[in-house]
Amino acid sequence: MRRDKPFVPGEIYHLYSRGVEKRKVFLTDFEHKRFQLSLFLANDKHGKVHMPNTLKHYTSDNHIQWEAIYKDCKRNEPLVDILAYTLMPNHFHLLVKERQHEKSGVSEFMRKIMTGHAQYFNLAHERKGSLFESAFKSKHVDDEPYFRWLFSYIHLNPVKLIDPSWKNRTVNNISKVQDFLNTYAYSSYLDYAGTERPEEIIIDPTLLPEYFSPAPDAEGLLLERSRNRDLLL
Repeated sequence: MRRDKPFVPGEIYHLYSRGVEKRKVFLTDFEHKRFQLSLFLANDKHGKVHMPNTLKHYTSDNHIQWEAIYKDCKRNEPLVDILAYTLMPNHFHLLVKERQHEKSGVSEFMRKIMTGHAQYFNLAHERKGSLFESAFKSKHVDDEPYFRWLFSYIHLNPVKLIDPSWKNRTVNNISKVQDFLNTYAYSSYLDYAGTERPEEIIIDPTLLPEYFSPAPDAEGLLLERSRNRDLLL
């Protein structure tokens, strides 16, 4: 699918894609972790990842050494700079900055991670056909209120798994939200909250806009979301 507006180097974009017919695209812990790893390994301008070989090499007694993979596997120049992400059962969100001048790093990166996951998923679950809805969707993040709202939106998105209607009202039990986010490993929230883990290498917090300091907890994210939602209306 051809895009009318090209991705501009140095600009920030919200990228997202959903499973076809809203079907789940991540069914297990392994599938989440495999996709997270692809966010790191496939984000390489010159390299080509063969995920099955990589996982096989780092598997011993049916246990995958995820930390060793992140530590040992080296990348060349990234296609994009990843600022934030979250994986949900039937979709995912990414906040990225375009890097490439001669061609779209965003498009190449999304092609690699989505094609790779669809091929794995179809093989693992004995299915055929498209896994994601057509092409991925993108929105240009072109002002500060939108960036602040979007950063909180991405990291709070998993809250719907424990409270589907939370977005339509005030959150009364912030401690419950905080406890949940502290255990949700499939986003960059933990990395901004200060948790040390191998997946932190997926993102580059140093490339956040100069005007922005990420909130370290759920209360701060909820405040950012509420404050900047009003500015966007």
